[in-house]
Amino acid sequence: MKKVAIIGGGLGGLSSAITLANKGFHVELFEKNQHFGGKLMPIQLSDYSFDFGPNTITMPSVFKRVIEQTGSRSEDYFEMIKLDNHTRNIFPDGTQFDFSSNQQVMLSQLQELDPTGAGNYHSFLKEITRLFKLSEQYFLPRTFRSWRDYVSPSLGAAMLRVRPLQTLDSFFQSYFSNPRIIEAYNRYATYIGSSPFQAPATFAMIAYLEMVEGVYYVKGGNVKIAESFASLAMKLGVGLHSESEVKRVLVSGKKATGIELQSGEKVMADYVIMNADLLKAYPELVPEKERPSFKNEKVDKLEPSISAFVVMVGINKRFPQLKHHTVYFSDDYRQEFNDIFIHKTYSDKPTIYICNSSHTDPDRSPKGDNLFILVNAPALPLDGNLQIDPVAYKELIFETLSSRGLDLTDHIVEEKIITPSDIASQFGAYRGALYGVSANRKKDAFLRPQNTSKDIKHLFFVGGSTHPGGGSPMVTISGLNVAHAIIELEQ
Repeated sequence: MKKVAIIGGGLGGLSSAITLANKGFHVELFEKNQHFGGKLMPIQLSDYSFDFGPNTITMPSVFKRVIEQTGSRSEDYFEMIKLDNHTRNIFPDGTQFDFSSNQQVMLSQLQELDPTGAGNYHSFLKEITRLFKLSEQYFLPRTFRSWRDYVSPSLGAAMLRVRPLQTLDSFFQSYFSNPRIIEAYNRYATYIGSSPFQAPATFAMIAYLEMVEGVYYVKGGNVKIAESFASLAMKLGVGLHSESEVKRVLVSGKKATGIELQSGEKVMADYVIMNADLLKAYPELVPEKERPSFKNEKVDKLEPSISAFVVMVGINKRFPQLKHHTVYFSDDYRQEFNDIFIHKTYSDKPTIYICNSSHTDPDRSPKGDNLFILVNAPALPLDGNLQIDPVAYKELIFETLSSRGLDLTDHIVEEKIITPSDIASQFGAYRGALYGVSANRKKDAFLRPQNTSKDIKHLFFVGGSTHPGGGSPMVTISGLNVAHAIIELEQ
């Protein structure tokens, strides 16, 4: 029986573990935190329950596939609730625009707010569907294990068909004329930690997921996905080890042979999967001499994705104007991205995202709203300094919301701040970045770090910092892809 050691228990590592164990591999998974699920982390503040990690769930079939490949029923593990009208976008001039997977809802709004967009909406849906289907066929299933994967004629032809030279902003401008509507769609760039004025139009496929397939929420909290994966992994015999930090990857003859824990214990394995931030974990766990294709200086030259400044707030009332997802847009969205990516500073006029899962699931906070408030933030500088006073920036966010008609101050029962520094330390995220490398540069958008080490045999990478990218469905897909690649090697 072949043995696999997995470093990190995020969704990518868990999906790999389940897939391999289901095929008869002996799998041991080591996670430095108390919980499994990576950034999909539960946080409890008195009677208020929060998910730190992805609040917006798309591609439910991916999570179901992990469960159902074992012959189990996904319904026995979690309940997916579709949010038809899922995100309310609110602009400084008072304009409101609700995102919905119901085409009639979208058209009725566009006919009033953007008649040009209403006329183009069906062709818009057709094009974003085409972009997603191409990605689904040619990009998502690949593991990019060698240079041959990159020079495949079919892949090259597909890349030319996904608008690689057009920006997201330009793409949306070709279908819509109202600047506010364009801004609402431009926010999809933040799902990959990038700027809509630099990231390629290829990522308009994210709009397909929300506008066509729909947005979902898991009853009891999205963290139920991670808890279900961990539960199934244990049933399949996977050894799940929490609070077990890995010190280094063992390498012999340019081949991964196991891992060593901080405790000094060595765990030998035929394959090693690293479900940790590649930009930070690889240099820390493998000496530079063993990875000539991934030197430290290479990491420092890469542009990290955005980070996040988060405030979780338990409120003693319910705000009817807040939907499950609500976004209060800045009055200068372009400047906000310039602040983050060009000036490397926090915006003093930030766009503010609020997840209020109690809108859909009141049991998550029976005494009032559980508000997960997020503002895009720059990655930490190389010296690791936070750059801001967290309390002062939190107050700026509250003051901004108050000026927009959402006064929280007198209703706060519980409160917790999470900064990019916390993200860096809690999740081992390089410079606190949420998605590894940003997709602002064409090369980084299409040629993300591959899923295998170029220098060390039997060392694989999964997670948001490698192919196919960030976001809970993508990291889960990366885990499935790598597991299947290992299974193929043994056939």
